[in-house]
Amino acid sequence: MKTASVGLFLVLAGGQASAQQLSPQQVVRIDSVFAPFDGTSRPGCALGVSQDGVPTYLRGFGMSDLQSGLAITPQSIFHVASVSKQFAAMAVALLAQDGKLSLDDEVRKYLPELPDYGKKITIRHLIYHTSGIRDHWELLGLAGWRYPTDLFTQQDVLDIVVRQKALNFNPGDEYVYSNSGYALIAMIVERVSGKTLRQFSEERIFKPLGMSNTHVHDDHAMVVPGRTSAYEQVADEWKISIPNFDTHGATSLFTTVGDLLKWQQNFVTGQVGGRQLLDEAETSTVLNNGQPANYGFGIAIEDFRGTKAFGHGGADAGYRADVVRFPAQKLAVSVACNFAEATPNVYSRAVASILIGGQLAPIPAPATRASVSVSASRLGQVAGVYKSPTSDQAYRLAVKDGKLVLENFDLPLEPIDPNHFAVAGDVAQFDGPADGVPTGMRLVQGRTVIDSMSRMPVFAPDAASLGDYLGEYWSDELRVSYAVVRNDTTLVLEPFKHPPAPMVPAFQDAFLAGPMGTIRFTRAKGRVTGFLVTRGRVRNVAFTREMTRP
Repeated sequence: MKTASVGLFLVLAGGQASAQQLSPQQVVRIDSVFAPFDGTSRPGCALGVSQDGVPTYLRGFGMSDLQSGLAITPQSIFHVASVSKQFAAMAVALLAQDGKLSLDDEVRKYLPELPDYGKKITIRHLIYHTSGIRDHWELLGLAGWRYPTDLFTQQDVLDIVVRQKALNFNPGDEYVYSNSGYALIAMIVERVSGKTLRQFSEERIFKPLGMSNTHVHDDHAMVVPGRTSAYEQVADEWKISIPNFDTHGATSLFTTVGDLLKWQQNFVTGQVGGRQLLDEAETSTVLNNGQPANYGFGIAIEDFRGTKAFGHGGADAGYRADVVRFPAQKLAVSVACNFAEATPNVYSRAVASILIGGQLAPIPAPATRASVSVSASRLGQVAGVYKSPTSDQAYRLAVKDGKLVLENFDLPLEPIDPNHFAVAGDVAQFDGPADGVPTGMRLVQGRTVIDSMSRMPVFAPDAASLGDYLGEYWSDELRVSYAVVRNDTTLVLEPFKHPPAPMVPAFQDAFLAGPMGTIRFTRAKGRVTGFLVTRGRVRNVAFTREMTRP
């Protein structure tokens, strides 16, 4: 299989040779993208490519199961995580097409258990990640669930979502990715159709499209022939990392790269859904302020080197996946991997660049940074805490060993010039003069500002005032207790079932507690009465002070 011809790949795929058949040179270049994973001692990836609806390349690289010595093939079945979302969105959209519901219906019409937040949340808001509903993975993690080993169910998701007393933001105001929305969509499909999402999708999507190796995996104990195992690398050793949950809609699609290509071709043929619905699915929602969110029905909308691309990625435990379609070039690429360190969105774009690079805008030349030097005094000016204007999300920059570091994530910032620093593939752009203290910081990805933050006044509580914060705190929304204790001159957060987290002062009455996020204390008549937790996709989860520790 490792040296099979392109013609054999087409036979295995059930496709037929066409004018779009890949050249030997293209095959060699594509193989080089995946060469680091092509061996018998490590996990890897499966790749699928189709042009004008015809599969032109299907291949596996690396091992499906290290314990049994099985190799990845084009028929290997992967958990593709959030790629699942576009199928859940299609399911509920088909029900709307049937006249069984409207996407503009209020969610509480079908899920009356949800709190009334005084704001109308529609099914469309769930689809577009604009509902403001907090993300259930973040909530369950804060509640002490240990991912990916603890078993999660749909009922667990519903239980914790309905206990939330507030939204992250008003519906439609912002786009903030929320897995909760898609789990709720799966529940709506079941309540309206009388069938599980698995049954409905099988009847209305998978069977009509011939996706015979695809299903919604709603039973974690189910035996699936051909299923890959998944891994993560710990030091120099591979460890098994398989998600353990029975929640779906947001995740849990099991499929092959070949079946994903059939799904991508449906956006051309309109076999399932029809042209009008599929065009709507690939149209971005618009926020309340009139700005597009670049997201459709479980589909991310991207400008890739000057051409439109539609796709989605997925990541759960050791599984990683990406599927993308370039309509102008009639190209679709699907990648599924079974190791946590994989970056399939990078691989899929690399494959696309090999096949259609001549039709794309040139790759910008990288900026030369080797000779850039920024003075120690300038690094000192830039260091500080920067906070989002819409939430307690904050970044703390500090100078360590002569370099600027993002302390929250222990990431270095490499200087481009005194006002621009590269960090994790993005650029941190500081507002204000190059010889003064910045007033804010923007994180820029390409030409898009992905975060705009204000510089906060210094908050440096003395040892005596730290005693104000000590105590036990209870959350009705999570049903857990956290403790705040003192370690010499430092506060430490002791969350339920998680390791203790040192609390670093951020802004007035707020601390950064590592992976637990921002802890902002609340007061009444000067006395600390509780705190609010903000982390990633959840904001202001409330804890109430119970008692003070000695």
